[in-house]
Amino acid sequence: MDTTPPSPSADSLLLLRDLTRAFARERDWEQFHTPKNLAMALSVEVAELAEHFQWLHTGADAELDDAKRAGIRHELADVLLYLVQLADKSGVDLRAAALEKITLNAAKYPADRVRGDARKSTDY
Repeated sequence: MDTTPPSPSADSLLLLRDLTRAFARERDWEQFHTPKNLAMALSVEVAELAEHFQWLHTGADAELDDAKRAGIRHELADVLLYLVQLADKSGVDLRAAALEKITLNAAKYPADRVRGDARKSTDY
C-alpha cells in the first residue's frame, strides 16, 4: 500500500468535498444537488464572477477597489465550491482530470509552435 501523503492540493480538494457534503447534509439539500442543478448553479456563479469584470478595460488589479476584490474572491469561492460538488456527484477526480487536461493541452498546443499566438489549435 502506498503510504505517501497526498499533495496539499489534492488534500485541499478532498477537504472541500467533505465540507460541502457536510454542509448540504446538515441542511437536507443533498436532494437538490443533482449534476444538472449543480452545473446550472455553477454557470450562474461564473456569470456573477464575470459581472465584476464587466466594463473594465482589462480587469487588472489596478482597476479594482477593495469591494470589487472581495466580490471577485467570493464569486471565485462559489465557483470552486460548486465545481467540487459537481465533480463529486459526477464521480470525477478533479485533480486527476486537471492533470490529464494539462497533458492533453500540451500536446494540442506545443510551446515551440504556439508561443505568443492565442489562436485556436485548428487555426495554425
